[in-house]
Amino acid sequence: MLYNLLYPLADQFQLFNLFRYITFRTGGAVMTALLISFVIGPHVIRWLKSVQGAGQPIREQYLETHLKKKGTPTMGGLMIMIAVIVSTLLWVDLTNVYTWIVLLVTVGFGLVGFGDDFLKLTKKNTAGLSSRAKMGGTIVVAVTAVAWYLAVTPAPLATGLALPFFKDLLINMGLLYAPFAVIVIIGSSHAVNLTDGLDGLATVPIMIAAACFGLIAYLSGNLIFSNYLGIQHVPGTGELAVFCGALVGAGLGFLWFNAPPAMVFMGDTGSLSVGGALGAVSVITKHELVLAIVGGLFVLEALSVMIQVASFKLTGKRVFRMAPIHHHFEKKGWSEPTVVIRFWIIAVILALIGLSTLKLR
Repeated sequence: MLYNLLYPLADQFQLFNLFRYITFRTGGAVMTALLISFVIGPHVIRWLKSVQGAGQPIREQYLETHLKKKGTPTMGGLMIMIAVIVSTLLWVDLTNVYTWIVLLVTVGFGLVGFGDDFLKLTKKNTAGLSSRAKMGGTIVVAVTAVAWYLAVTPAPLATGLALPFFKDLLINMGLLYAPFAVIVIIGSSHAVNLTDGLDGLATVPIMIAAACFGLIAYLSGNLIFSNYLGIQHVPGTGELAVFCGALVGAGLGFLWFNAPPAMVFMGDTGSLSVGGALGAVSVITKHELVLAIVGGLFVLEALSVMIQVASFKLTGKRVFRMAPIHHHFEKKGWSEPTVVIRFWIIAVILALIGLSTLKLR
């Protein structure tokens, strides 16, 4: 029996059949999250300004244009989390365990990010949580989510790794899959966090990735479509399309306030939670490697930091003028809107390449 918070309306208005369609509920989740974001956005921003005072601290080594952003409130990710969670609960089948796993990651990572943002504001510096505490918190949440996923997913699907472009190929990783899945979720979270450095830069790629994985979840959860496309059929993942739809709607609503010049920053509250959620969806739908393509912009941002750190430690020299890589292009003289829009274009291209792995015909 399909059950969600809006289901009682089905009997009253004779919309039972409509509520059975994942596509209808996904559309409803998009519009609901968008509306919630628009309604609560101004109130959340005013509240954040009242409690944050000077706003998020800005690192001194940032460009002059970034120093001008001092006073802009952060923790805007709360807006995204509220819109996503409420919209998902209204439209998704609440008996679907995969939805609860993804919500666990969303809330858990969001709380870690909230703690980091809160310490930055109260200490009036950019330190926040220690790297050990931040990583430890995300590991605990990711391990719990992966253990739950493995407990409810039958073998060999649970520990299988699907390869893009290879029809019906599933490599059984056995005991190695659990740590791999944890790395995917944590890596996705921190990669999105690194990307969130310019007004609107991370928001649009997040929506693009969410839209792509909404489609992937729907196709993977449908036996006919998954067989036709030669991808792994994972019963129950279709409901994750509703969650991804809510994420798209919440992202659109947040972008209204985050567009240059930003009225509010996403902060770690939003970037860690959303990134972790995308990683969890990729694990459950068996498209972990596709996430690295669809979310390729996040991967490039993370790689630029790792390359920069490794190069400086080994040779004492920097590869980029500043990392993550979006700051490198700012240092080269690109304006912030130019960097943001060009990176959006890259995100679209990578998403199209990622979707091509589905062998759509």
